[in-house]
Amino acid sequence: MANRYRGEIDAELGGRRRTLVLTLGALAELEAAFAAPDLVALAERFGAGRLAARDLIRIIGCGLRGAGEAVSDDEVAAMAVEGGATGYVRIAAALIAATFDESPP
Repeated sequence: MANRYRGEIDAELGGRRRTLVLTLGALAELEAAFAAPDLVALAERFGAGRLAARDLIRIIGCGLRGAGEAVSDDEVAAMAVEGGATGYVRIAAALIAATFDESPP
C-alpha cells in the first residue's frame, strides 16, 4: 500500500497493482532524460501540462524503478492500463502531484 507521506502512489499497470515513487535517484534520471538543469525546471516542465507519450513512459518507469521494480522503459511502454492513454496520464499526474504537491496528503 502506498505511503502518501513518502510521495508514493498505487496504480494498476500491466494487470498488477504496483507502487510508484519518484525518489531522488528517479528525479535525477528524469532531469537527465528531459535535460532539466534542476528540480525547479523539471517541476515547471511538468506543470506546463504538455507531455508526450514518451514522457509518460519515462515518468512512470522512473516511478516504478524508484519503488524498486527492475523494469525498462520498453517494458513500461508495453504495459496495459485501464483507460488507455487517459489512464497513463492519470498515473503520471498523480505521481507528479504526490512528488511536488506541498499540501498534506
